[in-house]
Amino acid sequence: MFNKKDVNRNQYMLKDTGYDWWWHSFTAHDEKGEEKPFFIEYFLINPKYGKESPIFGQLPEKIKPSYLMIKAGCWKKGAVQLHRFFGWDSVRIQRNPYQIMADDCLACETRLIGSIDISKEESENHPEWMCDDGQMSWDLHVDKEIAFNVGYGTSKLFRETNAFEMYWHAQGMKTKYAGTIVFNGKKYEVDPDTCFGYADKNWGQDFTSPWVWLSSNHMVSNLTGKRLENSVFDIGGGRPKVFFVPLPRKLLGVFYHEGKEYDFNFSHFWKGVHTIFHCEEKEDQIEWKVVQSNSKYHMKTHIICDKKDMLLVNYESPDGQKRHKRLWNGGNGVGRITLYKRVNNKLELIEDVNVYNVGCEFGEYEN
Repeated sequence: MFNKKDVNRNQYMLKDTGYDWWWHSFTAHDEKGEEKPFFIEYFLINPKYGKESPIFGQLPEKIKPSYLMIKAGCWKKGAVQLHRFFGWDSVRIQRNPYQIMADDCLACETRLIGSIDISKEESENHPEWMCDDGQMSWDLHVDKEIAFNVGYGTSKLFRETNAFEMYWHAQGMKTKYAGTIVFNGKKYEVDPDTCFGYADKNWGQDFTSPWVWLSSNHMVSNLTGKRLENSVFDIGGGRPKVFFVPLPRKLLGVFYHEGKEYDFNFSHFWKGVHTIFHCEEKEDQIEWKVVQSNSKYHMKTHIICDKKDMLLVNYESPDGQKRHKRLWNGGNGVGRITLYKRVNNKLELIEDVNVYNVGCEFGEYEN
């Protein structure tokens, strides 16, 4: 069973070094009904080196970064990523259940509040901020409905021994958001039934390469023509490292289909999970092809997203390096998923869906 919420896995994890972040993405509409996908992230790094002011790694001094970064922005036309930084002395943290507070910014299990205002002059004069210019504020209620708990890989033992270089827990792979966004002076409403929201967290000592993520709960069945109201899929991973030893390319993947769970988690070796994936940066699009199977089921996922609607998102690692130079990130991918059951060595179709508003990510370190 992967639909298990766990505040212990969603708590604040950091002790001395490393990173910890909570990611939120959703779709909103302006007063004319125009759709726009947004994201908000609260990112903490290296408390050991914390000071009154934020410390940036992307400087000539090449020091280790330490700060709270509020990352927010949107995709599609006018896509931007905005970063607001706080020194550790300005951050108030509750470990479990998690709560992050700094000035007018707050994140916890049930609320998101905050604002960012970056001028063009500031973004141009501070390349170490790694962001664009613009204004965005938000006030949202958060209701996490369906979880993706990866299991023993994020258990207390594996967390405390720092077994993995990068951890993942999706407390709300289907999340309903409600509230308002104001982006560059325009107001957007976030409706729980049309936001197609997502919430997860990552933490660790560095990032994975390749970096792959796909998720959506906006699905329409090609068998019935109806929207699936109680379904969501989530795929992520790349090349995990266990005690600094890289494993072959692997992905975690699940499909929650109208209340029934289909699990393609590679760490559940007793289920005979096998995954093949291919991600490609084309001239105008990013494309993901994923084939996953276990002893009982088989799933094919094909997603595309136009690069003009996406961002090259920026992060620096705890050691101060920026290794991902082309990490593509989007919120309005589209595609198709087909799900099969194994019957007498043949595949019997269970579901065929078109998927929309797909959160998507792909990037690899440059050689």
